[in-house]
This record gives sequence, C-alpha cells and structure tokens, in this order.
Amino acid sequence: MKSARELVDRLRAYQPPNTDLGQHFLIDEAMLERMVVIAEVNNNDHILEIGPGPGTLTQYLLKTGANVTAIEIDDAPVLHLDEAFREEQNTKQLILHHDDALNAAWPSSITKVVANIPYQISSPLIEKLTRHLKEHEGVLQQVVLMVQHEFGQRLSMNHPADVGSLGMTVALDWDVTDHHMVAPHHFSPQPAVHSQVIELRPHNKAFSVDKRLVRQTIHLAFEQRRKKIRSTLKRAPKRISRIKGWHAQRWKDAMQTLQELEIMDARPEELTLDDWVQLAEKVEKGSM
Repeated sequence: MKSARELVDRLRAYQPPNTDLGQHFLIDEAMLERMVVIAEVNNNDHILEIGPGPGTLTQYLLKTGANVTAIEIDDAPVLHLDEAFREEQNTKQLILHHDDALNAAWPSSITKVVANIPYQISSPLIEKLTRHLKEHEGVLQQVVLMVQHEFGQRLSMNHPADVGSLGMTVALDWDVTDHHMVAPHHFSPQPAVHSQVIELRPHNKAFSVDKRLVRQTIHLAFEQRRKKIRSTLKRAPKRISRIKGWHAQRWKDAMQTLQELEIMDARPEELTLDDWVQLAEKVEKGSM
C-alpha cells in the first residue's frame, strides 16, 4: 500500500486540491483505517465511495477484499485514480465513475457507503441516501461518513440545541451514531472546521401514518422554530399536494380539529419523534 501522503502528492502533480469542491483529504492512516473498522467492511460488501479524491480511503476499502464503486466529479482525481488503481480496475474490484454522485445512478447492489464527503453536499446526499434506501429495500446496511462536526451533531441530536428538522426527519429512516471527532490537522489541506465520523443504519420501522406527512409537518414547524406549532402549522406545507389525496384545504380542515390539543402549544424542539408521528396521525384523522 502507498502512504496517504504519497497518494495526495501524486494527485497534486495533476492539480492542487480544489477547495471549492470540498477537497480536504484525510491523510491520517489510523483515522482512515478506523472508518473502515466502524463500517465493518468485509469481502462480501459492495461499497460506494463518494469523492475518493487521491484514493487514501479507497485503498483501505480495497484492502478488505470488498468491491468498491467510486464516484468522482473532478477531472484530475479521475486521471490520478485511473493510474494509481489500474490493477484493481482491471480485476473489476474497483469501478470508477467520472460523475456527480448526487445525479448519478447508484448500483442497486451496494451494501454500504463509506466516504469522506465534500461537506457542501451533506444535506442533499442524506436525501439521496434515503431515497436509495427506499428504492432498494433491504440491501443497504450501513453508511459511514466524515462530515463537518456541526452537521454531525445536528444529525445525532445528542444535545437539545441540535434538535431540528434535519435530525428529526433523518430519524424516520435511520439510527444515527456519532463517532470520533477529527481535528483539521488530519487533513491536507486543512479545513477551517472540525470534522466527525457519523454512522447511519436503517431501522426499517413501520409507521401507522405516511412518513411523508410526518416529514412535511416537521419541516413546516421548524421553519419558525421559536413559535408554537399552533401558529406555524396554520398554513399547509408547500408540497402537501405531492402526497396522494392531500391538498391545502384538507390540511386547514385538519388543523381546525386540533386546536384544543395541548401539543399545539409546544415549540418544535420540545417534541420527540414519537410526538411528531402521533401528531401526524391526528392530522390525518382530523381531515377525514
């Protein structure tokens, strides 16, 4: 195996890191191996890596014997990876795509996603992961990502100040575990923020109400998180018509039936996920 620094230096022979694309490369060997250990990668896995850059994490994934599909958007890393991992590509252990991971079609057979992602795509990537999970039920087992520390805290919601629509809606599909923090000096070039490894596992819980209704209710309430939900839920969610059978008037009719409930005087951060699900149930029943 080549050292992480050697791989980064080889990439720099093509071009300097493009920080506009979030190219801060993890170069600490122990941290790289730790991500693979957390993901419990083995030779039966098909791993999706997003933004492999110099391939520092890629080679640790390949070392396990797993098959890896890597999607890289930038020209220079693709040229570098093509040369550095030619043998693995020839044996088809590594499939390299020059594409935007948010727009590309992902293989239906991926069992895990392990990546040091560009931080600016964190939210849309979580959305795509959730769609992929729904479309390929029972295949994707685990996701391990290096993200900005603040984003990781909003996902795990371990502290009251971090409770928000992101963590609540993610919890509808995933169990989130936050792992170790990673300081800037473990990257090249160094980012301006601390990073964190987070793990998502699908919990496959069934709900008695359409999760889309729960999700839209949460998003609407947190748009004005300091207000009581009695006030914020008066108007219908903008995308309510995307749920079959729902429209703005049906929403407003439902709200009229809920005005006497104690929960309507709560603020969004005071509610648990179970509270949101029960509220959505009442919204659905109140509209009938």
